[in-house]
Amino acid sequence: MKIKNQAVKVKAGPDDGLLEGQFQAYASVFGNKDSYGDVVVKGAFAENLKEWEASGSPIPLLFGHNMSDPDYNIGHVVKAVEDDHGLLVTAQLDLESPKAAQTYRLLKGRRINQMSFAYDVLDGAYAKSDELGEYYELRKLKAYEVSVVPIGANQETEVLAVKAACDALVAEKAGRVISAKNETALRDARDAIDSVLATLGDDTAKDQAKANVDQPAKDEEPAGAKSEEPAGAASVDDVLAATIRIQSLKGDSA
Repeated sequence: MKIKNQAVKVKAGPDDGLLEGQFQAYASVFGNKDSYGDVVVKGAFAENLKEWEASGSPIPLLFGHNMSDPDYNIGHVVKAVEDDHGLLVTAQLDLESPKAAQTYRLLKGRRINQMSFAYDVLDGAYAKSDELGEYYELRKLKAYEVSVVPIGANQETEVLAVKAACDALVAEKAGRVISAKNETALRDARDAIDSVLATLGDDTAKDQAKANVDQPAKDEEPAGAKSEEPAGAASVDDVLAATIRIQSLKGDSA
């Protein structure tokens, strides 16, 4: 059993046109090469979604893939469909659960915006394209649950957001003056972030993906629990440090 994380935009609650306790997000995005070098293709979930529907049981919603503690079973998937973008799920949180209620507050406050799912690879192969380079194509998957996660293996969305903020600060001239010292530091932070981005699809990630392919599911909590310490965690720390530095410099230049 393996874990796949994805940073996504989350809609939650009545303010987003949903019922109380519900949220909507993509548990998986198609055509996106993640830090493990994997790409999920459209149709990968089609058969499994039919199997879940026929079973009469909903796909469980967990927090952080914690399968050993019932308190972390925070709800269930009401609807799951594949569209051109990815696997779109509408989930219902069990608001009688304190942990689910807290998770709902985090989602509505946009303090958490990442989803993940546990799966087995039923069909996959290595592929190559001009756009993505070499990658492992996930063609048929068996999903066991979806999870809300605080931080995942695919950090590209957050990293790019930090880079955009840095570029904006460097470029900003109207209304304030950024000192040469601060501009140099900001550019250094941006370069550090660029370096992190370059490592997201490196050979180490590809080798790790290859080593994990086709490992059978186990009855106990999956070894995929390591997903909460994602590949390239040190790089994520570098990004967080750069973000803090950028915010500090932003205050200095105000």
